[in-house]
Amino acid sequence: MAVLKIARMGHPVLLKKAEEVEDGTAPDVQRLIDDMTETLADAGGVGLAAPQVHVSKRLFLYSVPESRSEGVDDPALDVQVIINPELEPVDEEMIPRFEGCLSIPGWRGEVPRYKRVRYAGYDRTGNRVEGVASGFRAHVMQHEMDHLNGILYPMRMTDLGKLGFEAEMARYGVRA
Repeated sequence: MAVLKIARMGHPVLLKKAEEVEDGTAPDVQRLIDDMTETLADAGGVGLAAPQVHVSKRLFLYSVPESRSEGVDDPALDVQVIINPELEPVDEEMIPRFEGCLSIPGWRGEVPRYKRVRYAGYDRTGNRVEGVASGFRAHVMQHEMDHLNGILYPMRMTDLGKLGFEAEMARYGVRA
């Protein structure tokens, strides 16, 4: 396994729609998943999409740390992978959440996200996974799905006055 270089905002790989994964069980895809898992742990993040490591393929990793779990409907989860994901809102209810991104280090911004999403795709063994995600899990899945579609979180923001450096926000008591 290897820690991969993370693409930062401004790199073209982050602005294009990623390609479908033909065979999620192929050795090169399995190696990518392992390397992304190590990269995510090294970076201390909660999600990572393949385009963020310069691979324009439709897969992402996500987790829900115990400290971010929002209850029974949003349990803590170790790192999960979803290949060729599909996401759709369950209803129109949205909530604003501050988020950061490994591709935009040091910044945070408030982004409106759907409260609940229906998801489907495949795990690393080729088994279909599907369900409804809510809370923090839904939030992370939407953020990572945006990466697969060439969208960075500032593009979703409705008020750029709620974008800033993490250190400054913490210093001045902005809850982000």
